[in-house]
Amino acid sequence: MTDVLGHAREAIARGSKSFAMAAKLFDPVTRDRAMLLYAWCRHTDDVIDGQVLGQGRNDDTRPPAERLSEVERLTEMALAGQPTGDPAYEALAQVVRETGMPARYPRDLVHGFRIDMEERPFRSIDDTLTYCYHVAGCVGVMMAIVMGVSPDDRPTLDRACDLGMAFQLNNIARDVIEDAMNSRRYIPDDWLDSVQLAPNNFAFPPHRRQLHRLVTRLVNLAEEYEASARYGTPALSNRAAWAVLAAARIYGGIGRRVRDTGPDALETRISTTKPEKLRAVAVALSETLARKSRWPAPAPSRDGLWTMPD
Repeated sequence: MTDVLGHAREAIARGSKSFAMAAKLFDPVTRDRAMLLYAWCRHTDDVIDGQVLGQGRNDDTRPPAERLSEVERLTEMALAGQPTGDPAYEALAQVVRETGMPARYPRDLVHGFRIDMEERPFRSIDDTLTYCYHVAGCVGVMMAIVMGVSPDDRPTLDRACDLGMAFQLNNIARDVIEDAMNSRRYIPDDWLDSVQLAPNNFAFPPHRRQLHRLVTRLVNLAEEYEASARYGTPALSNRAAWAVLAAARIYGGIGRRVRDTGPDALETRISTTKPEKLRAVAVALSETLARKSRWPAPAPSRDGLWTMPD
């Protein structure tokens, strides 16, 4: 498994500086498992999008349906413990074997790829939130299991799902123009209607002010899920909670910058600097030490938030 882990470490080092920094806070076993899970998630996303580590284009000319079929087939082989010959899928198999992760969560992520491939309509915010679960909320659940949360601990897994939902809502807010250029749109029809925008022109430069109003709504909604997710951190070890709270600050900070900068934020891809990441890590440490008093059990109700089905 040395080659599998080495492949995973390289994928996270090149694919996500924010995730790589947060992962350093884990204990060694959790860190390795998180990297293994990341390697599979990153690889499958790249196969579907025809990219390399989320950037550029690769030389895969197969139609999307064929690429999705490959991801589904190899994922099922990994879940069944069958050798795939691919380090990304062997990484998933190792995580499942070591943590007892239910197969539904990797399958839920693959279903998110199908939603994108089929270009399903987003008519209401519930459609957007369902999509957010399938591409990020279920990843939050898988990460919680990697961090030692029991697959049967539904209350904590719901909070982990909330953090993944917050991340994806912030991603949608940050990447709304880039996604539109790639013929993808996750802001629902009824939100566009509320500011007199149409699906075929909402990303045009003259509409930046109205569009930013919707981006602000997305970031505000992300903050609700982020706030809920913090109530799951008392169930984690100190190091795992530190990593989670650091990641929440880093990714949440991106969304808040997009919101607070105004319409000009839509003209470029907002990111955080290394010093900003380090400050987030430092603040998260104090939050970690006080988490059981700041976010005590029993946690408040999640009423009004999207909840994954049983």
